[in-house]
Amino acid sequence: MPLTIHVPDSELYNRNLGIFIPVKATTLVLEYSLVAISKWESKWEIPYLSKTKKTDEQVLDLIRFMTLTKHVDPNVYEVLTDQNFRDILEYIEKPQTATTISERHNKKGKEETLTSEVIYYYMIAQNIPKEFEKWPLNRLITLIRVCSIKNAPPKKRGRKETLDHYKALNEARRKKYHTKG
Repeated sequence: MPLTIHVPDSELYNRNLGIFIPVKATTLVLEYSLVAISKWESKWEIPYLSKTKKTDEQVLDLIRFMTLTKHVDPNVYEVLTDQNFRDILEYIEKPQTATTISERHNKKGKEETLTSEVIYYYMIAQNIPKEFEKWPLNRLITLIRVCSIKNAPPKKRGRKETLDHYKALNEARRKKYHTKG
């Protein structure tokens, strides 16, 4: 679900010309999706989903790439309010799904750097149609994880679990046939 934010009338000061530039109020419709991340990574050539702190310019670029609204005055992004940024950050952090995944399904080991190409790979590997690239990113990643869990081969029982299973079967048979062993 896209986010709609309202950027109020404002002025932007141009230091080179020494003048104020009026910026009209604008309503932006934003969507945090794989498409936006892919465009951002194409420009910056670094993984967006890393823990590396982003510069103000990089953050504004993500917002530009998230924008679905057509013909937006580029100055609008320079006058976003603190509340606009809080709303955008809250929107990006929302899972946008009711699905939760138990941590026991997570693989142990080295954490993979997640780039748009890696996400596209997971989509292809799980036969997820390309149209899903426009889903909210957190929801798409959850779908990929669910598909991975559901498509995984059944987990083998450990030795103790196997012995306990056989013991339970034997007890049930003894009970059923009224025998002692």
